[in-house]
Amino acid sequence: MNGSLIQLLVLAGIAIFLILKLRSVLGTRDGFEKPPVPLEDVRPRVRRDFEVIEGGVDRDITDHAPEGSDAARALAEMKKAEPSFAVRPFLDGARGAYEMILIAFEKGELDRIRPFLADDVEASFAEAISAREHEGLTVEASFVGMKELALQDATFNKESGFAEISVRFVGEQTYVVRNKSGEVVEGSTREIKKSRDVWTFARRMGSDDPNWQLVATGE
Repeated sequence: MNGSLIQLLVLAGIAIFLILKLRSVLGTRDGFEKPPVPLEDVRPRVRRDFEVIEGGVDRDITDHAPEGSDAARALAEMKKAEPSFAVRPFLDGARGAYEMILIAFEKGELDRIRPFLADDVEASFAEAISAREHEGLTVEASFVGMKELALQDATFNKESGFAEISVRFVGEQTYVVRNKSGEVVEGSTREIKKSRDVWTFARRMGSDDPNWQLVATGE
């Protein structure tokens, strides 16, 4: 009798050990579980998004400039000169700069954007703001959103390390111009205006100053 009891206890211990071992390998499952995938449907999947192979395609560049184009080659050289540079974060920063500079210019608040403007751009902005003030005109502007943002061109000078990137913007804003009497002479508070611009930003790659400057504006 005692021998049978001992044998049962041993078998029970072995069963408990096997259950614990299986749980440690398979884990526990709670709630709804997807049915097992048939073995014939299991195929190795290679994720190619953001895959960068040395000497291969750089998606960060080819997502914004045609592979093999002058702009793509310039962007690649920028990355060699400054490995931390990436196109997508640059474009995100350009979007923020566009909104900030555009609204500051419309409102005549040149001082707060001066560090982001090249000297000749600053001079042209100051002249336009001065002309508005001379005529007694004030602008009320509010940025609504960005409809389009795309890299248009890029150039890089290896000798100087000077880089230029042109970005195409299509933004939306409300825009109202008032005269000295406060009467609306242009625009509407209820009308959304589209602004189309091509801005060129420049910077010396590898420099301690991370800020890009606006060096040219156009359409």
